[in-house]
Amino acid sequence: MAMKQNNKRHILVRYGIVVGFMLLFSITIVWNLFKTTTIQARAWQMKADSVLTITTPIEPERGKLLADNGTVLAANLQYYVPRIDWFTDGIKEDTLMKDIGPLCDSLAVFDNTMTAEQWKSKILEDRKRILDAAKNPAPGKKARKNRAYKLFTRMLTHKEYERVRRFPFLCRAKNKNGFYYEMHNRRIKPYGNMAARSIGTVGQDSLSSCIRGRSGLEMALDSLLYGKPGKARNIQLTNGIVRAESVPAVKGYDITTTINVQIQDIVENELNNMCLETGAEWGTCVLMEVATGEIKAISNLELDSKTGNYVEGVNHAVLGYEPGSVVKTISMMVALEDGIISNIDEPIVTGSSWTYAGGNPITDSHGGATRTPRQIIETSSNIGMAKIIVKKYDKDPQGFRKRLEEMGFFEPFHSGIAGETTPWFQDATIANGGRVTLSRQAYGYGSRIPPLCTLAMYNAIANDGKYVRPHLFKKLSREGEPDSIIPVTYIRKQVCSPENARKLRTMLHDVVWGDHGTARHWVQDDKVEIAGKTGTAYDVVGGKYGSKKRLAFCGFFPFDKPKYSCIVLMLGADRGAGASSGMVLKNVARKMYARGLLDISSDYRTENKGGKNAKNVKADANDVKSYPTFYASMNDRSANNVKQGLSVKTSHRYSRPAKIEKGVPDVIGLSVREAIKILEDAGLVVNFTGSGMVTSQSLSAGSHYARGQRISLKLRNS
Repeated sequence: MAMKQNNKRHILVRYGIVVGFMLLFSITIVWNLFKTTTIQARAWQMKADSVLTITTPIEPERGKLLADNGTVLAANLQYYVPRIDWFTDGIKEDTLMKDIGPLCDSLAVFDNTMTAEQWKSKILEDRKRILDAAKNPAPGKKARKNRAYKLFTRMLTHKEYERVRRFPFLCRAKNKNGFYYEMHNRRIKPYGNMAARSIGTVGQDSLSSCIRGRSGLEMALDSLLYGKPGKARNIQLTNGIVRAESVPAVKGYDITTTINVQIQDIVENELNNMCLETGAEWGTCVLMEVATGEIKAISNLELDSKTGNYVEGVNHAVLGYEPGSVVKTISMMVALEDGIISNIDEPIVTGSSWTYAGGNPITDSHGGATRTPRQIIETSSNIGMAKIIVKKYDKDPQGFRKRLEEMGFFEPFHSGIAGETTPWFQDATIANGGRVTLSRQAYGYGSRIPPLCTLAMYNAIANDGKYVRPHLFKKLSREGEPDSIIPVTYIRKQVCSPENARKLRTMLHDVVWGDHGTARHWVQDDKVEIAGKTGTAYDVVGGKYGSKKRLAFCGFFPFDKPKYSCIVLMLGADRGAGASSGMVLKNVARKMYARGLLDISSDYRTENKGGKNAKNVKADANDVKSYPTFYASMNDRSANNVKQGLSVKTSHRYSRPAKIEKGVPDVIGLSVREAIKILEDAGLVVNFTGSGMVTSQSLSAGSHYARGQRISLKLRNS
């Protein structure tokens, strides 16, 4: 009986202890509830409000940059990084082993860098290593679960990701395979390096972490391309706090540029070919539409000393350089507008040497006793140009600069090209030896002028004196709907009279087509009549003139009805301005003619001897229509079809070269496109000059070569 009483007492004590703990726990809960909801209610409410009122920015979608026909030049694309969390509870060993074979078969087809067996071995070994590392960490290191196993070393496009996620095992529910992805936005240029410097780059801003433009159009038009950030705030739901959009992000404008992809391709190729041929350090070329000022192509190439190739470099088109003799045309414009000269055929005493205001003598290598204004431009006479300008501005040397300022020469273009600079002229006050400075500025020294500014003036001459503003973009739109169109604007409605523009065009025509023109041997062409001016200046290094020359040619074409103006500038080419920069412009014009971009009708059935525009060919009384020779590397049937369709009387078909089993392939007789493909497939780096069919190759067919070795091809049409 006593034992039963003791047991009962012990049970009651235990029960009392349990009940006591439960009461104490309940009281604690009630107390904390009371404290939270009543005593600390205000503090907790403020904390909740602070969490729910937190807003985070939503990055807007960046607008696209488009070519003049709507082709994409730069756009954001979404890329995916597929990952697998091997610690997902739902992954079953038997399911994985059942699917691993078919999965690896699919992966091997998708990415053939590894076979199916190699894929299987890699995935299983990587998984084992990750799981083991979590169970048995290295001594002194904390256990860590790697939940972000990367399936591929590269990012996938949306189309590729959609394909991969349908593979065996990966197509199962996320909680059964651990498969997920990270998404990244990347700025893509579909045309690669084409106009890359002018299009520009983007990068993360160090302060805001937003993606903003860093160079080129991307930077110049960043405020339009970027759009407006949105806002997201936290919202309390039954199952937790979620982030929801409160202010939507506004997508940036899609900006249609003036770049023409066809012309840009021609310009870059011709500039690159000439840089390779002449060993130039860098070259720049800008091509503009005369009537509108639209920049249709712009290329800046610099020599990469490591590879020997030319890559997109600094935008020299908007940086200031001493212009050399291309500025003489602008000086002559001032002279005509100021009435210093009126008759461009009236002789001026020049001579071969002239000392002015105590400065060093000005010389002309091909000087004569007299020169007319036409001949001064044609032969590029320093003395003649200096004498004309100082005739009016001798007592006010600064007046020449002021006159250019009145013409709008120093006004910024706001062209859309980042880094744009304006011309600079050395101080020419009389107290500082300004008269000597003035005489040099007249023919291209004592100043720094961006090539784009020189081009704009030449464009005005081609445009009957209308000084149109160069620009690189023309339309803003969102979701395909135009928002605004950028109109053609003028720096000055007339920078010179139409009559004086006509006189200047005549002078520039003489430079190319005259008997003594400085560009007559290189820029004349029987398909496109070109007018323009050569210019040479020495590079300045450390405040002193160096030994390298900057070689320029600026002009327009076709001469009768100018449609395009163009400037080319090269540093360190191994030949003169006409033979380097002038040839680039000529080759660009010829290619544009061949592709029907000049609105010049060409009849391939018959052509006059010497060509339509061959001004240096004298007419023959017995001149008759002559049939061109047709060249092809195709089969006889194809050649005959074209021959009959064009009514070509004479033809020549290059024989296709025999296939070489070992060594350098034989490409003589092939088109350049065929030859480049064959040679690059063989691992060779190809350079070529000329146009037409391959007539010779620097490495003989069948000879031994090393991958990456350079081969040069010569092309011609006759």
